Amino acid sequence: MSSHDPTNRSRRWLVIAVIAVVLVCVGLPVTVSRLLSDWMGPRDGDDIARDLIRVAAAQVEEGLGYSSRQRNAETIAAVIIQDEQLAGSQTGGSSLRIDPVAWSGRVTGSEQASVDVRFTATVRARNAMGFGDGGHTAGSATMCYRYLLQLYRYAERDEIDCPDIADPPTPVPEVIPALPDDARERLEAVLLAATPHSLADDLRAAFPDEFITLDSVTYGDELVAAVGVPAERDCLVGVRRGDGTIDYPAFDRVWLEPGELGCRVTLYTAPPA
Repeated sequence: MSSHDPTNRSRRWLVIAVIAVVLVCVGLPVTVSRLLSDWMGPRDGDDIARDLIRVAAAQVEEGLGYSSRQRNAETIAAVIIQDEQLAGSQTGGSSLRIDPVAWSGRVTGSEQASVDVRFTATVRARNAMGFGDGGHTAGSATMCYRYLLQLYRYAERDEIDCPDIADPPTPVPEVIPALPDDARERLEAVLLAATPHSLADDLRAAFPDEFITLDSVTYGDELVAAVGVPAERDCLVGVRRGDGTIDYPAFDRVWLEPGELGCRVTLYTAPPA
């Protein structure tokens, strides 16, 4: 059959037409998007500032996460400033400021703590960077969120109206109970000097704070002591072996959680299976 056959020519034109349609369908959305971007001009800087705040507000909520410790709202407000390295940050010509402006309550039992946070963002104008990028205008935005926290629940946030506070107070965190920095040295000194009869009294003399729990036992030819701050899941277990050496056996920290074993010598003498 000749290559000039009308049937062959029709088929070739049909194939070309199909390819052309496919190319148009794939490329047209991109072309239209670029044309619209250029035609509409730069993005509104205020919209970009609000977007920055929404992202930051979500990051703060994620950072607060799950509440498993008793804390007052003012301490939580201070943590937002200290741990979220967003306050006063500047990136790519934009700046963001985070200010806790009000707080109340405490995370404990069935109580709830709330912290109101003001976010202020500013954006510098940016010229178009090329075809399809119209740049954006200068802009700014201020938005406020209330964070709600309850024991054994994840933090939640709601957008609220911003209060009229020019200079918000600086939150001061509460003093959180903890084992002393030299707890290991104190415990080691007690274990080295104690007898089975004096161990309990020697422990209390070394750790006089009432918020510190103490537990001790003679286990065969070993002296075992546990020192902890239950509310903070802080625990140290020490063992004086029969030969006089001191060890600090490891244990699964999950057994310090409420309803579990707690900071007890049984973490070593009878650990959970």
